Amino acid sequence: MLTMNATDVRKEWSRVVDSVVRDKPQFIKRTRDRMWLSNLETMSEILEVYHFTAERYVEEDDSITLSLNEIELVENASTEKEARRLLAYSIMDYAADYYKDYSYWSSAPNRKAHIPYVFKALIMDDVEELGDSIICQNGKN
Repeated sequence: MLTMNATDVRKEWSRVVDSVVRDKPQFIKRTRDRMWLSNLETMSEILEVYHFTAERYVEEDDSITLSLNEIELVENASTEKEARRLLAYSIMDYAADYYKDYSYWSSAPNRKAHIPYVFKALIMDDVEELGDSIICQNGKN
């Protein structure tokens, strides 16, 4: 792998960042630590294969409940559009909390699989776009 030494990266920080933003991601090694530096557009492309999906339930009062499949989040509202919006806010809140205590949550066996979804939400950073992107399927009541 084409890896730069962290000392060289530190000495040439501006050049490395310019290269990452305009050219390609960079692999960096510091002692035993290995890292990857990229721009957000590249990360967004990598995460493109991850989608938020939800089960849709029509309740007895005709409200809509959406249950997210990737992360244990559920929202209910009078319309599907409003339920999507609320679920998007819940995803964004969850992603912010996860990232805030990343070392804890990313090492939890039942939360490790959430990593790509957390970063997808953080990079997307648009509640309306996130809500519109949720793929809903009819659940079984």
